[in-house]
Amino acid sequence: MITNESLTEFKAVFKDIQISDEDDQHPLGNTGRVIVFPKTEQEISAILEYANANKNTVFIMGGGTKRGYGGLLEKADILLSLAQYTGIVEHNPGDMTLTVKAGTSFQEIQTYLAPYKQKVPLDPFIPEHATIGGIVSANDSGPKRIGYGSARDNVIGLRMVYPDGTLIRSGGKVVKNVAGYDMNKLFIGAMGTLGVVSQVTVKLRPIAQYESILFVSFSERSVEEIRAFASKVLDSMMEPISLELLNPSLAGKLTNINQYTMLISFEDVKSSVQYQENVIRSIVPEKTTLRSLSQNEATSFWDDFYHHQPNGLVNIPTTEAVLKIGVVNLEAIKILQEAELTADACHVSIEAHGGLATGICHLTIRGAAEDILSAIQHIRKSAKKNGGYAVVKHLPFSLRKELNVWGEKTAAHFLHEGIKQKIDSNKILNKNRYVGGI
Repeated sequence: MITNESLTEFKAVFKDIQISDEDDQHPLGNTGRVIVFPKTEQEISAILEYANANKNTVFIMGGGTKRGYGGLLEKADILLSLAQYTGIVEHNPGDMTLTVKAGTSFQEIQTYLAPYKQKVPLDPFIPEHATIGGIVSANDSGPKRIGYGSARDNVIGLRMVYPDGTLIRSGGKVVKNVAGYDMNKLFIGAMGTLGVVSQVTVKLRPIAQYESILFVSFSERSVEEIRAFASKVLDSMMEPISLELLNPSLAGKLTNINQYTMLISFEDVKSSVQYQENVIRSIVPEKTTLRSLSQNEATSFWDDFYHHQPNGLVNIPTTEAVLKIGVVNLEAIKILQEAELTADACHVSIEAHGGLATGICHLTIRGAAEDILSAIQHIRKSAKKNGGYAVVKHLPFSLRKELNVWGEKTAAHFLHEGIKQKIDSNKILNKNRYVGGI
């Protein structure tokens, strides 16, 4: 633990790095006694080496959007902020790869790539604040995962700083990199518990010439009809970039129609998109409403969509939670149906959407604290019953202490513990931030 004396020493050792005191209590926790803002990889390494030698705990923060995601300690000794560690390291337009510093926001990356008509094929929430390091550490993804994949699919190389300050590299800078173990996957999704992501190399793809979204709203809440139509789309030769089902609450908020609404998005050349739109129009069930958006209107809708969830940057009076649920793809329909029943039973509001090709659902729950905890338990039981899992992506610190946000340990948990012990024997880095209190 950093004392007043050791804090003075810390500031003296790193006098060339911006350091500020953090005395305020943040409702989401995951803060630090001091915040340090390194600008180089060498400074990150030196800070971690010092912390490890003195057994000072360290939390990592990029843009702060995931501050409410895991964590059972309210405050570490040091909060390592990557807010000033930003920028493009290397871009190879011909190879369609990009290497970027971990603190760079996702929107900044996409803006840089736009003149080259290229983009990073990921779609995180709050893109103007979500950093590439945070996206990788959480293996974040959005409703376009069916077409884009996740961070695990698109990262081809990483530079990491181990808890003792050692710099390592995994993967490479070319797409066809098949030598040795795929060590990238060890760190992607580890929530920063094994090291600080320093640089990320990702695959790029061309920006699509044309984009559209079709909204199919079901006037009757027939689960069988929704399932049958989704199966028909999935069994066809069409290639939607997303196939997402919105529950009535979220559909009402985003489309002004309070009905189960299927969102089918396409990105390609204009003729291909329009051909696939016409196929959808020919197979939609009766008693449904079909609407479409294209180009700028579609972009505007996605902008609203990626900002509807609460995040670590916004503090509002109401208590909020976000659940991420994974089930077999079409079982997402049952999860959304269960969410409606739970909202009534637990006296909460729930905005939910689920990927009908991926089975990944996100639920935003608002209400009184005890009602939210009850709702989470109800939905978690439903997910387990359907062979899936439910983790809490956003929750105030006071409630995270009362609930296991990651759910039950798996049979492979001892492997996670062994890896953590080998890499971070002093357990200084993002302590208690991951599954099973790792």
